[in-house]
Amino acid sequence: MMREIRTPLDDNTILSLRKGEMIFLSGNVYTARDAAHKILAALIKEGLPPPFPFEGQAVFYAGPCPAPPGKVIGSVGPTTSGRMDAYSPLLIEHGLKVMIGKGDRNEAVKRAVKRFRGLYLTAIGGAAALTAQCVKDARTIAFEELGTEAVRLLTMEKLPLYVAIDATED
Repeated sequence: MMREIRTPLDDNTILSLRKGEMIFLSGNVYTARDAAHKILAALIKEGLPPPFPFEGQAVFYAGPCPAPPGKVIGSVGPTTSGRMDAYSPLLIEHGLKVMIGKGDRNEAVKRAVKRFRGLYLTAIGGAAALTAQCVKDARTIAFEELGTEAVRLLTMEKLPLYVAIDATED
């Protein structure tokens, strides 16, 4: 039986998940890609608050397509996570708990996930149209000038994911 977990995630939930486990994630998930990560890192370095709370939250490395008529969102699939590796340890250090994407992460990200009790979850690549069906609401909350790379708040229902890096992994 697969577990359904909800955001925001607390340490007990995060620590109970193990690499290889498949889960369903429901609740609020923020989208942010390369350009947004660069701005988020700059805000932190300047001592300014991010446009959304990091603690217990999940960031989906995705740039959703515009919503077709009658739909909440267009296709929304994972982007290669390694493109965020330069920024992720800083964001994790400042409270980001969960990242969702595809592909490998570098050693610095792996160390930060373990040290700060986080998770790296992988989404199913090539299934962007199906992933969009899990999105029940979507709105832009920051960096609208970035277009598809703007930060969006998505309300998800049972997004299928795999635990790729857990907080206890050696």
